Amino acid sequence: MSDDLIRDRVEFLRSEIRRHNDLYYTRNAPEITDDQWDELFRELKDLEAVRPKLLRPDSPTRTVGASPSPGGLTKVDHQTPMMSLDKALKPEELAEFEERTRRFLGESGPLAFHTMPKFDGLALELIYEEGRLALAATRGDGLTGENVTANALTIGDIPARLNRPPWPPRLTVRGEVFMEKEDFRRLNTRRQEEGLTVFANPRNAAAGALRQLAASVTRERRLNFFAYGLLEDSAMTTYGRSLAALRDWGFRVEDSPYTRGGLGLAEVLHLFEELEAARDGLSYEIDGLVVTLDDLSLWPRLGATARAPRYAMAAKFQPQLGETRVLGIDLQVGRTGVLTPVARLEAVTVGGVTVKNASLHNEDELRRKDVRPGDTVLVRRAGEVIPEVVAVVPAKRPADSRPFAWPEVCPVCAALLERRPGETAWRCPDPWCPAQVQERFYHFGSQNALDITGLGEKLVKQLLAAGLVHIPTDLFRLTLADLTALPRFGEKSAKNFLAALEKARTAPLWRFIHALGIRHVGESTSRTLASRFSSLAGLGRARAEDLTSLNDVGPEVAASLEEFFQNPRHERFLADLTGTELGLAPRPPDPAESRAGPLSGKKLVFTGTLTRFTRAEAKARLTALGAAVLSSISRETDYVVAGEAAGSKLAKARELGVNIINEEEFEGLLQSGA
Repeated sequence: MSDDLIRDRVEFLRSEIRRHNDLYYTRNAPEITDDQWDELFRELKDLEAVRPKLLRPDSPTRTVGASPSPGGLTKVDHQTPMMSLDKALKPEELAEFEERTRRFLGESGPLAFHTMPKFDGLALELIYEEGRLALAATRGDGLTGENVTANALTIGDIPARLNRPPWPPRLTVRGEVFMEKEDFRRLNTRRQEEGLTVFANPRNAAAGALRQLAASVTRERRLNFFAYGLLEDSAMTTYGRSLAALRDWGFRVEDSPYTRGGLGLAEVLHLFEELEAARDGLSYEIDGLVVTLDDLSLWPRLGATARAPRYAMAAKFQPQLGETRVLGIDLQVGRTGVLTPVARLEAVTVGGVTVKNASLHNEDELRRKDVRPGDTVLVRRAGEVIPEVVAVVPAKRPADSRPFAWPEVCPVCAALLERRPGETAWRCPDPWCPAQVQERFYHFGSQNALDITGLGEKLVKQLLAAGLVHIPTDLFRLTLADLTALPRFGEKSAKNFLAALEKARTAPLWRFIHALGIRHVGESTSRTLASRFSSLAGLGRARAEDLTSLNDVGPEVAASLEEFFQNPRHERFLADLTGTELGLAPRPPDPAESRAGPLSGKKLVFTGTLTRFTRAEAKARLTALGAAVLSSISRETDYVVAGEAAGSKLAKARELGVNIINEEEFEGLLQSGA
């Protein structure tokens, strides 16, 4: 390439990287994958190395992150820059890192490294004065971040006050804010049902939550924090000891088998391969392994470049992407009428799983990515997150390609579609749209609602087609003759289904509340409402001030409850649920009963895969016995239930001396508590 071409390419790359940095760090709306960003960055770095005269202090290769956006949160200057890490995209680059470090130090012997999974979250700095949290700040551009102290205090893993003195008068801790995969799935499902923009990945959701102006929003997102850095570490000799100090002071420190110290390069490379194979089993997203010199005395000698320390490197995994073709784009109509475009794909294996469908979330997202039938696309399935289309491959687009034509009417019932102000979703406004009706039946009998065994898609369609049911409570009007008249529905199956309905008539009150399908009211809020109100009729009469006084209920939830109970369309449905004709008798919580059992007040954590129960079944049975199911382990945990392929929580349980039981022992525990 000529000098002019190289100069033009360098300027283009700088401009593109800055734009993508702003989208990633400030707007939480990335347009490319991390791996694609790495390719742009690597190309710019290589070109600057070829033409050193083109290198400038403000180049993205010498700066970190993106400047905080104007307005909103207060800006904070970091006393010590929050730097990034250089990346190793191939195993041999780790060997080069070791050799380069040896030369720099003038050492010939082996070096000892400490490893830790590379979290895919948001960097955060915490400053403690006299043991109390005084400031929490985002990384920003590495020199200036944003003050998010109030939001950080809503994260359970961040102590407001340090444990176990002594500690320095001023302590600076750095770590990563992230969202666990399960919480991310629930958040996106709820947002999709409510017609709101869904998040592309857990990192975006966590970043958006941490930078909210209202701390209540941050609390609702259920964020987590891993501490990994300690600036005041003069008394420590190894990186591993600094992590132990952080743990003693009350911080959560990553404790899987992949966080280890005193390793040689060969052990690091082996551990990297193990972690890449096991990454899907972790409860949070990672994209590599951080490799750090264990000896802290070497860090000052090595120093740093303009953007990264020389004593650490991030070894990145290969991208979990698959290339396939879009066969078509279908529109799915949900329980609340929200339309979701879904790409129907030629089967492709991504992350060890065969993917045939991928969500496009909403019309805006579909237009932004410009996905069309016939396109070749890159599909990502990171961990257990729902597969999504990352990008189109423009060079492989058919010559006769046409943009997807978004309809004006519902594809199921032909009702004119609506889009509410402030929402990204189009909705079918007809509550009797067959697709919505079916979804309401599925939700009514789902595992976390009335848990009606046998109420699957096939049966719901049969019952609706035969005109035997119109609203979910009609299920309780069914007779043996009604069911046996259905095609291929025998007497035994009919009796089993009627028995399941009989059991549901006296389900706990919280299940009935959740079965109503009210916007913003999930399982947790349903339990809160059931503990306050003794009946559905009582809940329907509740005033806004009665509702908003509860922990899980804000103005938005209260408004949804009021709208639901006052909507004339729900009159017959509510009359069935609160009347006596169908013999429905929701059971309110019995405080005396919940206190009486031997499991009352016990705290349990699950790890690995259960074979005798689903997680939801196990949690429901424990909750009924007064126990609490937690996501993380502490010294206060009473039992850790270890299933197959148990992960990092098992190691932590052993370290803390928590009781570890297998599934058989867990079943016995349930029987003893019943």
